[in-house]
Amino acid sequence: MATARPRPQVMRLTDAAAERIKEIMAKADKPFAGVRVGVKNGGCAGMAYTMEYAESASPADEVIEDKGIRLLIDPKAVLFLLGTEMDYKTDKMSAQFVFNNPNQTSACGCGESVQLTPAGGDQAGAH
Repeated sequence: MATARPRPQVMRLTDAAAERIKEIMAKADKPFAGVRVGVKNGGCAGMAYTMEYAESASPADEVIEDKGIRLLIDPKAVLFLLGTEMDYKTDKMSAQFVFNNPNQTSACGCGESVQLTPAGGDQAGAH
């Protein structure tokens, strides 16, 4: 009898990203159910990551718990985000969330948009 393969986790957080999200949520005026992450069409490279604090989960959201943070993944974005690690980086000029995504094929010069391809069967099983 065949056993089902475990489902790969769509996204992971670095410690820095988890800590920054916890800091922001601790200062919020109201409680949030989690952080909704997705992608949208736009920008010079074709797609941009989206991130917002969600008051509630949608029934269709892919829900991930990682490092004490609840990520709500837009179902339309799952194949584009599969295997992604979200980090938080600071340097002299900026502080921002960064998506390290194996499905990203290119990015624009300003770093605001990316070109993504949906994860294939081979990539999905590799994680």
